[in-house]
Amino acid sequence: MARINLLPWRDEQRRERQRQFMLTLLATTMLGAVLVYMVGTVYDQRITHQQVRNDLIKSEVRKLVLRITRIDELERTRGRLISRKQVIERLQASRSITVELLDNLAKSIPVGVTLITIEQQGSSLMMTGSSQSNARVSAYLRELEQNELFRNPQLEFVRSAPVANNTIEPYQFSISVMLRPPKTAEEDSFDEFEDQGGF
Repeated sequence: MARINLLPWRDEQRRERQRQFMLTLLATTMLGAVLVYMVGTVYDQRITHQQVRNDLIKSEVRKLVLRITRIDELERTRGRLISRKQVIERLQASRSITVELLDNLAKSIPVGVTLITIEQQGSSLMMTGSSQSNARVSAYLRELEQNELFRNPQLEFVRSAPVANNTIEPYQFSISVMLRPPKTAEEDSFDEFEDQGGF
C-alpha cells in the first residue's frame, strides 16, 4: 500500500533551514565578537605599551631639559667667573706696572734731560720736559725704544723755551709713548723660568 505524507514537509524544511541559519548566524556573531574582543585586547595592550614608552621618553626629555638648563646656568657662572678672574689678573698685573714704570723712567733718562710732567691715560703716556740740546732728546727717544716697557715712542715737539729763565736746559720737548700690556701671571712665571736657566 502506498504511503502518502500529508504533513506540511515544506514548512518543516523551511523551519529547519531557518533554525540552522539562525544557529550559524549566532555562531558567526559570537565568533566575530570574540575576534573583535581579541583584536581590541591586542591593540589595547599595544597602546598601553606605547603610552608607557611615551611616558618614559617624556620623563627622560624632562630630565635632559633640566640638565641642559643646569649646564646653561653653569656656563653663565663659568663665564662670570672667567671675566672676574681676568679682571683680577689685570689688576694684579697692573699693580706692579706703576713701580716698573717709575723704575724704567728713572733708568732711561739720560744726563741733561729733566722730566717735568708725566700723564698717563690707560696705556698711553705723555711726557714733557726740558733738555740741554736736541741730541739729548734724541738719545732719550733711543733709550725709550730699547726699553721693553715702552712701545712706539713719538716725539711731539722740541722747541726753545719761550722764557729763557733756564739757561742750563733751554729746550722743551714732549714725547708720547705706549706702555706694553701688563704681563699675566703665566707670562711672569715663564719669564722667571727663563731667567733661572730653563730650556
